[in-house]
Amino acid sequence: MSTAVNLLIFGLADGAILALAALGFVLIYKATAVINFAQGEFLLVGAYTFYTCFVIFQLPITVGILVGVVVAVLLGIVVERLILRPMIGQSHISIIMVTIGLSGLLNAIVQMFFGTGVRAQPAVLPSPPVSILGATIPGNRLLAILIAAIVLTVLTIFFQKSKHGIAMRSVADDEQAAMTVGISVRRVYAMSWALAAVSALIAGILLADITAVDLHIASFGLMVFPVVILGGLDSVPGTIIGGLTIGIVTQLVSGYLDPGLAEVIPYIILVLILLIRPYGIFGEKRIERV
Repeated sequence: MSTAVNLLIFGLADGAILALAALGFVLIYKATAVINFAQGEFLLVGAYTFYTCFVIFQLPITVGILVGVVVAVLLGIVVERLILRPMIGQSHISIIMVTIGLSGLLNAIVQMFFGTGVRAQPAVLPSPPVSILGATIPGNRLLAILIAAIVLTVLTIFFQKSKHGIAMRSVADDEQAAMTVGISVRRVYAMSWALAAVSALIAGILLADITAVDLHIASFGLMVFPVVILGGLDSVPGTIIGGLTIGIVTQLVSGYLDPGLAEVIPYIILVLILLIRPYGIFGEKRIERV
């Protein structure tokens, strides 16, 4: 029983962080129809930006987070303005190749400044052990779940209720109609990339704190693809459920079967979902007649 509870909590923590990273992916796709293969590197840049502020420059945690947010917003805007905007009107495969190239570039920049080794970082979240149903859980895992839940709730409310969130949804539904009522499509594009980078920053900081500051963070970010395919490419609630599902299943497979299998099980789920329900559990089913 204690093992199951332990694996469940660890899976919830991983899944909540995955949902944060995947939410940025979904925001970009909904607003711009771009599949961002650099989302994992956004997590990596966010984690190392905070590491630079907190460890190297020894700034307070709050200041480090604020600097990270500024860097994330600037990164999102620069990528959208200088890299993606010139690609408007190009084929989808060309845009995908650009985001793949961007992921390689960001990864190389991080390696150039920080190398490939694991970096030591003092704990950000307090981690006193907590006993739950006989299982001993590190406190930082529970706090990671709480923080991710708060951020996901705030972003969901923003997307559903705020003026800018409604504008983003309008552009996602019908770009031409949104332009006719005065919505700046270019501003929405830039906002979606900035928000995606901020959500990746938070996910990267949480992941680095409960695991380690290293290049594995980008590999963890690759699991956003099984998450968004499972939940639906254009579904925010589906992203949250998909993230939690992938996180829990991965931990259960690692604990009860084989850690090696746990590395590939998200992608096995991805293939199965594509075969059975390619638009995801909550994704919108689109039928085009020609």
